[in-house]
Amino acid sequence: MADTGDVATETRPDPGREVPETPGPPRRRRLSPWAEYPLLAAVALVLAFLIKTFLVQAFLIPSGSMQNTLQEDDRVLVDKLTPWFGSEPDRGEVVVFRDPADWLAGHELRPPTTTQKVLGFVGLMPAAGEQHLIKRVIGVGGDTVECQGTGPLKLNGRPLDEPYVYEGNTPCSDDAGGQFRITVPAGHLWVMGDHRQHSQDSRYHRNDGRGGMVPLTDVVGRAVVVAWPVPHWSTLPVPDAFTPAP
Repeated sequence: MADTGDVATETRPDPGREVPETPGPPRRRRLSPWAEYPLLAAVALVLAFLIKTFLVQAFLIPSGSMQNTLQEDDRVLVDKLTPWFGSEPDRGEVVVFRDPADWLAGHELRPPTTTQKVLGFVGLMPAAGEQHLIKRVIGVGGDTVECQGTGPLKLNGRPLDEPYVYEGNTPCSDDAGGQFRITVPAGHLWVMGDHRQHSQDSRYHRNDGRGGMVPLTDVVGRAVVVAWPVPHWSTLPVPDAFTPAP
């Protein structure tokens, strides 16, 4: 009799016998659409909130005080991330800030559109009722800013070349509010609109209890891009007049 102890033999399944299936990984239970859609909406809202709070936010330009750099009804994107790393607004930057001392009192505000309400609800634009302004930073803490006659505007004694000033305007306004010589305290900004004769900026709020200054704590962020409408798309760099800083 032959020794078969080391010989492998093939085992064929019995055709009449059921072979048990090998159990696989358990299937995930899929949510029904009625549960899935609200969950996706909640995730989208959380992401929108995080983006709006820490990264960027869109703002609507409500007036012509920053022409021709910004037009009325433009949408700008504001960088809110950089300040989290300790960066402060610098001369020449266009910044969005909360109304520091009722600067908008007495101004008729347009009611928000449906689109604004929706974008405000999800956090991609400010909520309806929030009061913000947008201006150019002229002076930071320690700077001396001066206007005599129609200009030029002087920063730390040096006349500024301001090609961004609205065509036909003068750098300084020849009126009581437009004539000044101030020194910006630490932790504050002196801001002015590019449409000089159409901007109620720091010059005209020197009796607001803060000397027309904007506290750094009220600054939301720096406007970096005109995002809408498409034909107005542009970046908002610091003008050469401010580099190197005076």
